[in-house]
Order: sequence, then C-alpha cells, then structure tokens
Amino acid sequence: MLCISSDSTCDLSAELVAQYGIHTIPLSIVVGDRVFKDGQDIVPEQLFRYVESGQACQTAAVNVFEYVKYFQDLRKQYEAVVHISLGSGFSSSHQNAKLAALEVSNVYVVDSQNLSTGTGLLVLQAAELAHAGRSAEEISEIIAADAGKVEASFVLSRLDYMARGGRCSAITAQGARILKLRPSIEVVDGRMVVGRKFRGKLEKCLIDYVKARLIDRTDLDLTRVFITHSGCSPEIVAAVKETVAGCARFSQVLETIAGCTISTHCGPDTLGILFKRA
Repeated sequence: MLCISSDSTCDLSAELVAQYGIHTIPLSIVVGDRVFKDGQDIVPEQLFRYVESGQACQTAAVNVFEYVKYFQDLRKQYEAVVHISLGSGFSSSHQNAKLAALEVSNVYVVDSQNLSTGTGLLVLQAAELAHAGRSAEEISEIIAADAGKVEASFVLSRLDYMARGGRCSAITAQGARILKLRPSIEVVDGRMVVGRKFRGKLEKCLIDYVKARLIDRTDLDLTRVFITHSGCSPEIVAAVKETVAGCARFSQVLETIAGCTISTHCGPDTLGILFKRA
C-alpha cells in the first residue's frame, strides 16, 4: 500500500483528508512561550483572539526529528510514502523532510512550490494517482512536474497581520486601511509576490479578483478549484462561488478554511481561489 502525505499547511478539510486517505503532519504555532500544533491544539478563531489581544504569534517548521518519527510510523503501515511538502521558498519544512527521508526508506519528498490548497491540489492529484495504481516513483515525478502549473493567490482584507510578521511596513498597512486597498498576493516561481490591488468593499473586490483570474482563460485545468478563506462570511463565500461558476465550468468547487499557519500571516477575511493550468 502507498501513503500520500503532506504538511498541515495544505489546508485540506477533515472530510477531504478522510475521503482520500491522506496523512498530514502539523506545523507549530508559537504564542508567547506556548507551542500549539496547527489544527490540533489551535484553530484560526483562537489564533485571531490571541493576536487581537496583543500576543505575538509565530509559525515554526516541522523539524527533522519530528519528520523521522512521522515517516517511521507511516512506514509501519505502508510500503512507501509520498510526502508533498509546503513549498521550499516558504519554510524549512521541505528541507527538513528531505533530510528525514534519508533516514527512512521508501519516502519520497516532493516540493509543492506552493502553500495552502495550492499544495492541496497536488495532494489530491497524488491520491488519485495512487488510487489508479501508480507507483511512488511515478507519482513523485508527475507531481514535481505539475507543481509549476498551480495558480495560487489570495486577496487580503487587511495588512496589519502582514505588518506584524514583518512582511510589510506599518505605514503601508495603515495607508491600505485608509484607502480601502486590498492587495492580492500571488505565488510565482515558489515565492509570494504582490499582484493587483483592488479597492472598495470586500465583496466587490473579491468578485473583481475572481473575474480577473478566470475570465477568458483557455488554459484552465477544470478538474477542481479551491475557494480557501480565513473566516469570510457565508454571504461573501456564496457570492464568490457564484462568480466562479459564471466564469469557468470546474467539475469541483471546493471550499476550505485556511489553517493557522496561513492565517497567522494573512489575517481574517482573506480569500483566494486556487487551481491548476492544463
């Protein structure tokens, strides 16, 4: 039997993890002198409460020892493990997983070059390949080749969380708040860059963002699209789903909630659509 694995940052729902038989290992969230496991000991709502109360929150990669133990436990159950990691440009988790795989046989670590459900898209693809009978070597090669086809982006409702993490200045965050600017953050070549900036109410900005990402595209892989957010209202999510459906005929439109690792940097009311090119 073959195991498909990923970091908690793939942001797949518990239902999808169960449906596809995926295993995940959590990154850590450090709040003051306390350490929580993403999705196990802490959820985004709690994280936001800590931040709003003035407590410093940081993320920490999975270390080599943790990966070795995790892979050893999986190998007791499976003949091989394909682990699709958080992109190497975002965390040392990928390199740590690679080092751990040197100590555990038949573990294949693939750099997703992505984060959140950008990684999740590749994880589900890998699970489907495993179900179709592909070998660990074949799956690793296919996923590594397809990693560059993922398009991941988010629109931030506010920039103060980015400022707290040192990813933008407090002045920039304040200016964006005053001007109602909501920038999109895109993953390009395995790193985050600032994309188009939208202005106005959040729902309007998100609808404009979806149209900008999808309209008149002829290169879309229509297998699935993720709508991933950090606690947007049901009304806003419904409006985004309707807009996505009006722009492209994806076979699956999946909604997921961003975990604490992503939410720590993006803050509440962040939303993105994530999909692959054909």
